[in-house]
Amino acid sequence: MTENEIKLKAIAALTALRGGVGTDYASDLLGEVIPDYFTVPADADANEIGRAVLGQLSKPLSALITGFVLAFEAVADGYEETDPQVSTEQILQVLALEIAADSD
Repeated sequence: MTENEIKLKAIAALTALRGGVGTDYASDLLGEVIPDYFTVPADADANEIGRAVLGQLSKPLSALITGFVLAFEAVADGYEETDPQVSTEQILQVLALEIAADSD
């Protein structure tokens, strides 16, 4: 799967969630970008196996994150063009405070 295809999966998952589709569907979409299997050296120790798996996961996970960021930026830019009373940064700060409060 190409990097652009993975980014599209991230955007499709966000779109599906906002459209009211169940989280299982979004999870399935995101699961499609994770490799079904990993190639590791036969004689590898645990450290080498971990590095091999991480190396194979990093590209698709990076593309997913990039897709989420691109989607957020597009929505935030559109929102900011409406001349809102509350900025995107303020919304994110409130969200961060709520998450921090829930962590205690």
